[in-house]
Amino acid sequence: MVEYSPEPPRTLAIDIGGSGIKMMVLNLVGEPLTQRARVETPQPATPELVIAAVSELARQQGEFERVSVGFPGVVVRGVTKTAVNLHPEWLDLDFAGKLSHQLGKPVRVANDADIQGLGAISGHGVEFVITLGTGIGTALFLNGRLVPNLEGGHHPFRKGETYEQQLGNATLEKIGKKRWNLRLEKALKTLHRVLNCDRIYLGGGNTKKINFELPNFIEIIPNVTGILGGIRLWESDL
Repeated sequence: MVEYSPEPPRTLAIDIGGSGIKMMVLNLVGEPLTQRARVETPQPATPELVIAAVSELARQQGEFERVSVGFPGVVVRGVTKTAVNLHPEWLDLDFAGKLSHQLGKPVRVANDADIQGLGAISGHGVEFVITLGTGIGTALFLNGRLVPNLEGGHHPFRKGETYEQQLGNATLEKIGKKRWNLRLEKALKTLHRVLNCDRIYLGGGNTKKINFELPNFIEIIPNVTGILGGIRLWESDL
């Protein structure tokens, strides 16, 4: 029997999105110790404004000893390399270092889809994660091992446009749910044929807009998965 404990190290798990910043404190086995808190992502989403918003929300979360962050872009050893849906000032920024200095705690940062996957996967076979939100995030795992910084959302999909251009939130609002669902269904079939994956996990706020029947190898995961994956980030070699 697993014994749940609020003892340290407690992890402040943060998910930064194009529209919202979410966080909660977790114990060692991933049980929430606080309620999930959320604020709107500042606009413009510069590092200075986002870090200030994160710091303010973190002060309301009580005690924690370490921090994990899911970030919507490529992250290499805590340095943000891309941030298409945030601001150009994020390029080549030591985000982990800056946030650690601000919060006074050790910080690990990884791509948000990678962290969603860490919280969702079974660890067996080829597993693929797609996040449907402001943009499109992807993560690929083989027997629980991550292929890091896979930016599948920026790969060409149809009519000279990428998956993100065809399926991102701006396009959903422009073309409506019916056409968006037709595109998504086609995209999932294409990706499954290319990757021959055992499981596909769909996360992100726009999963609630899906209105077609999914095959049994595709699973919708709740938004909280991206936060719960923060525990596994500290157990991984990312």
